Amino acid sequence: MDTDYAGSGDDHATERLSYRRGPDSPALPEETIGGNLARIAAAYPELDALVEFATGRRWTYREFDAAVSDLARALVAAGVAKGDRVGVWSPNCAEWVLVQYATARVGGILVNLNPAYRDHEIRFALKQSGTSLLFTATQVKSSDYVAMVDAVRPDCPELREVVSFGTPGWTAFVERGADVAAETLAEREAALSPEDPIDIQYTSGTTGFPKGATLSHRNVLGNGFQVAEIQGWAPGDRVCLPVPLYHCFGMVMGNLGATSHGACMVLPGPLFDPADTLAAVSQERCTVLYGVPTMFIAELALLEKAGDKYDLGSLRTGVMAGSPCPVEVMKRVIAEMGMAEVTICYGMTETSPVSTQTRRDDSLERRVATVGRVHPHVEIKVVDPDSGETVPADTPGELCTRGYSVMLGYWNEPERTAEAVDADGWMHTGDLAQMDADGYVSIVGRIKDMVIRGGENVYPREVEEFLYAHPDIEDVQVIGVPDERYGEELMAWIRMRPGAEPLTAEAVRDFCHGRLAHYKIPKYVHLVDGFPMTVTGKVRKVEMRDQAARILGLE
Repeated sequence: MDTDYAGSGDDHATERLSYRRGPDSPALPEETIGGNLARIAAAYPELDALVEFATGRRWTYREFDAAVSDLARALVAAGVAKGDRVGVWSPNCAEWVLVQYATARVGGILVNLNPAYRDHEIRFALKQSGTSLLFTATQVKSSDYVAMVDAVRPDCPELREVVSFGTPGWTAFVERGADVAAETLAEREAALSPEDPIDIQYTSGTTGFPKGATLSHRNVLGNGFQVAEIQGWAPGDRVCLPVPLYHCFGMVMGNLGATSHGACMVLPGPLFDPADTLAAVSQERCTVLYGVPTMFIAELALLEKAGDKYDLGSLRTGVMAGSPCPVEVMKRVIAEMGMAEVTICYGMTETSPVSTQTRRDDSLERRVATVGRVHPHVEIKVVDPDSGETVPADTPGELCTRGYSVMLGYWNEPERTAEAVDADGWMHTGDLAQMDADGYVSIVGRIKDMVIRGGENVYPREVEEFLYAHPDIEDVQVIGVPDERYGEELMAWIRMRPGAEPLTAEAVRDFCHGRLAHYKIPKYVHLVDGFPMTVTGKVRKVEMRDQAARILGLE
């Protein structure tokens, strides 16, 4: 048995409570990210470490470790000190990965920026984090990153340098490291601790702006290692990562899981494409595949049309996470993609991210109906949201987690940190869950109004705050409504200002376009004279969702 019950020890007198403590093994890697990479590279120098499938570029562990060291010396030459914030704003690419590991090697704090951000969001994140050096793509689809950075730079006084991937500026930046001695880099690394902050991940906020969850080497390296251990990874495994690197799913569960095991990171392309993903799995003989349910759904649809093009016989395991997994999708992933050992994870950015995970030998029912059992070195409990008392098994309540994986805090926001992490170190997730007698957890709802659209977390308050800036909108409430493709979509209920012309959904989307990330833009707009309210004057979003289902014919 790998978990312990809470309680007095008198099973006859005390109900089993919704509490579990994970096992103490396997041990956490008590190293820095740079130290871990150097050790693994020395052990497996000729194994593949990184493959960028779209371009054919690839690195062995010897080559990858050397490339990371070259960039780390360049960071030192550029004046990056321990604790300085270094931003990366780009879709998936090999350079993104190099920046992740190089900043860790010199003690810089990586600021992960969502490639879908527009000027409204990128300005806030750069300024709030105090980012001094920014690595960025030049252009992705219609987004001109260079122009957006130029537009916000006057509002970001600490941003002293911007380097664009794939340009002469990037090459020149890396070459600066030639003047920095290897001994200098070694001294910098020796001064680092696993407890040092290494990463800021912005999560959508309920008060209008994101919060920067700050994570340490120990947080993210330990979590990536444990996620991979539960999947049974070994040196030589090949991990296909169509999930975005800026998110913990990619850079922690994917990259750090891989490099802590001597496995290979395979990047199918800059953005998710089912054909690129299946081609990468087939041609690179990937043994592991990651994705949110919508990604797997798209891959299954492509297999129906052109399955003969792809040989998925190498696949064994992987992770499906980000939103609830439909039963039929899981069955098809196992049967049609050969992922007999696929696992489900639950977590949040603030917990690095995973707290619970199904096991490879769990039944299909467990892997579909639950998010698994507690992770090693972690505690979880389900509490009454009002009293804070741990509830009996099979009783809904708020899921809380404690252990090495809980964030250091929100960057420069101690008050908001204290709201999320209590005095005893428990992270309050805001998710409603229940735990069965065997310790398996099911997520049954959300205390917060968070919407999960295709694996992206969206807090309605942030969208509402933005829409309030429209001159014709007097009041607005945003809710999530069911969607077959993305799991949920956004719907804005809008009360117009007196005398204003009614807004169409298209007009609202036009107002948001280019100023909000695409996944935060409401798909539906419903004009109202008022909102359903409680007797105390609070908006009843539960009732709004029920009405929305009828309005949209989703019942």
